[in-house]
Amino acid sequence: MRALLSVFDKTGLDSFGHGLSMLGWELISTGNTQRALTEAGLVATSVSDVTGSPEMLDGRVKTLHPAIHGGILARRDRADHLEELDAHGIGSIDMVVGNLYPFERTIQTPGIVDIDAIEEIDIGGPAMIRAAAKNFAGVIVVIDPRDYESVLAELQSGDVSASTRRKLAAKAFAHVSAYDSLIAAYLQGETSGDDWSFPEEITFAGRLAQPLRYGENPHQRAAAYRRLVAGQTVTGILDAEQLGGKELSFNNIVDADTAWQAAWISSRPCVAVVKHAIPCGLAAAGSPSQAFDAAVAGDPVSAFGGIIAMNTTLDEATATKVSASFFEVVIAPDFEPAALALLATKPNLRVLRLPASNTDHARGWDIKPVAGGLLVQDADTQPDDKTAWSVVSSRQPGEDEERDLRFAWSAVRLIKSNAIVLVHDEAIAGVGSGQPNRLESVAIAARLAGERAPGTVLASDAFFPFPDGIEAAAAAGILAVIQPGGSIRDKQVIAAADAAGMAMVFTGTRHFRH
Repeated sequence: MRALLSVFDKTGLDSFGHGLSMLGWELISTGNTQRALTEAGLVATSVSDVTGSPEMLDGRVKTLHPAIHGGILARRDRADHLEELDAHGIGSIDMVVGNLYPFERTIQTPGIVDIDAIEEIDIGGPAMIRAAAKNFAGVIVVIDPRDYESVLAELQSGDVSASTRRKLAAKAFAHVSAYDSLIAAYLQGETSGDDWSFPEEITFAGRLAQPLRYGENPHQRAAAYRRLVAGQTVTGILDAEQLGGKELSFNNIVDADTAWQAAWISSRPCVAVVKHAIPCGLAAAGSPSQAFDAAVAGDPVSAFGGIIAMNTTLDEATATKVSASFFEVVIAPDFEPAALALLATKPNLRVLRLPASNTDHARGWDIKPVAGGLLVQDADTQPDDKTAWSVVSSRQPGEDEERDLRFAWSAVRLIKSNAIVLVHDEAIAGVGSGQPNRLESVAIAARLAGERAPGTVLASDAFFPFPDGIEAAAAAGILAVIQPGGSIRDKQVIAAADAAGMAMVFTGTRHFRH
């Protein structure tokens, strides 16, 4: 039995090599892998000795040879295949152990240039792995050092089972597919600018972050994957360190992601409260404790059992308030020791630390599944050009109104359409979302705000198609409105604002979030 080992990641290689050798396997290897095996006291035949050809082109060509691929691909149940190997003096290869050049790590290096990135595109490795995976009935393929122990255990008991061989082959194809997806994305330039166009064929690479107990409902299986993005290091909720509490659920992760995004809309201490992927509370203030109070006040009923995120260290004063109620998750860049001690008294509260190393969303694709396919679009992450905003009403907004309009416009892009947000003193007072018409969203936001509605400003993610939405806002005491504009009835809408003495700003940009 012969095993061909050619790995970049040499974790566990020495012990695996010793295990194979003790079972009587002959080891074949390449370059650095052979040296590592030799240094571990093992005998490994050089691939060059097997092929009769030297490694060429700085190692680019070494395993791409009939003596290697013939030994891998020959079917053991085909007498003619085995006779052909004998006729050409080729021995069978019964195991391929391989992992690939670090292309993913390389393209994340700041300032990386094409010539260096392309050098890290592995050719011989994927070819060997694919060949072994195709012929998994006769060849064991191992691409993950974490599988070494279990493979050795099966070999020590006799042989690797057919089901394990199949699982290892599936894992190998998935690994090579993810590797190739990253290369394709890098060469296509997913984020290379306005002249970029969507390719004819598209693939996405992901790596398992954690299995989940279930999905949105208990009967749905689920897992969380990190998406591998070419040339970008994206920090997200799956990178958070869990400091306490129960295991995160599918819905926890969805809501925590929304909350984490929302908490960074202000440079001041900011707290977001999210329930069912909707920021029902969001506020910026002079301290985390004040921001927490204002955020919860946005909708105290919905806040119960929600997700809390903040953009600053969670201090003891805020932790006291968090621990006095029921929340599912709290997320912050860091925690004061006294705050952690308080939160630890809530054993079911999931406590996540996520440093703000990359709070800006990477440019890239927003992907939505539909039956039988996917919809792919640019992510709506571009900053708004506030120089393009224009006051279209007779009355100019006051200084405080301008501040709240900016905050409201940042908040409304996080709300499900048709989205309406009422804000006062950089805090959400009411939210209307997910309604089939904008007038209903205005009514819901005003009703939730109640006595706090008078004096607020309103943000709408898309234009008002009729003046009735503005009339309803005026009746609720709302002072100013920010919206994209662009309706065929804009003149009537502006006239309704003027009649009520409201200030109105057009942004020229829509932020639907379906």
